[in-house]
Amino acid sequence: MRRVSLAGLDVSRLGLGCMGMSAYYTGKDSDDAESVRTIHRALELGVTFFDTAEVYGPYTNEELVGRALAGRWGEVQIATKFGLLTHRGGDDRTRNIDSHPDNIRAALDGSLRRLGADHIDLYYQHRVDPKVPVEEVVGTLGDLVQAGKIRHIGLSEAGAGTIRRAHAVHPITAVQSEYSLWTRDVEAEILPTLRELGIGFVPYSPLGRGFLTGAIRDRAALDQDDFRLSTPRFTGDNFEQNLRIVDEVEAVAREAGATPAQVALAWVLAQGDDIAPIPGTKRVVRIEENAAADALDLSAEQLSRLTAIRPPVGDRYANMSEVAR
Repeated sequence: MRRVSLAGLDVSRLGLGCMGMSAYYTGKDSDDAESVRTIHRALELGVTFFDTAEVYGPYTNEELVGRALAGRWGEVQIATKFGLLTHRGGDDRTRNIDSHPDNIRAALDGSLRRLGADHIDLYYQHRVDPKVPVEEVVGTLGDLVQAGKIRHIGLSEAGAGTIRRAHAVHPITAVQSEYSLWTRDVEAEILPTLRELGIGFVPYSPLGRGFLTGAIRDRAALDQDDFRLSTPRFTGDNFEQNLRIVDEVEAVAREAGATPAQVALAWVLAQGDDIAPIPGTKRVVRIEENAAADALDLSAEQLSRLTAIRPPVGDRYANMSEVAR
């Protein structure tokens, strides 16, 4: 597995998003033992960059990652996130955007305990908190860097202006946002801003929430509680119209002797050497498939055809106001 630098944080070129092992996509086939095997197989394949968050579960995903990586901390780079749960009174399993400094410190201590680690390599604000200036948030995180509890600071789904304000207080190492042939919003403003400032980029859902693999051609194939069924791109006529994107990806895959997932990942990887996508999976066979994308070099003509695909029909989320800009 080749490696890249995210503003000084050296990581594997492909990471592993661990969310689906414990939340949102679990359905009837949740299997912690298989998830642990998947993490171990990822390590064997050279994947060292693992992504989790306190809200996944909540809390159970960090515990799972901590068990799987116990004794391996010197080999890996761990990213986790705070800010979608409040720890200040009441039930700390309640979803609530909260980046108050006291909540950040409480969240970090909890993540360190669940992971069984003495530091976090990359600590993200999960969503921008409109109630707390980002300068105050990053100032708090900078103090935690000085204390040795975190090594690098990240933002997730932040807008260009917020990124600039944050970076002026303390260097931001990486920004995580959705990016794939399924979602290319970041190309307009976010990616140019990151490259101007020298900040790395971590695309989540680089397989379009599984859509780009070609495995979801019928909504009935998803469990009834799968959150994708409630998103605009997976509903009604939108779903049927968006299958044309998969058709194009599959056509290139046949030419390249690869799978659609590998082609979709290779396209993201080709967008720059400051990018480390984190495709999620909970199965050994899928981490093996995804990791092989590192060795797939598409031709200029194939990349151009993929880039020319028209965007999907429908928003990413039912309520796009939840995504901070």
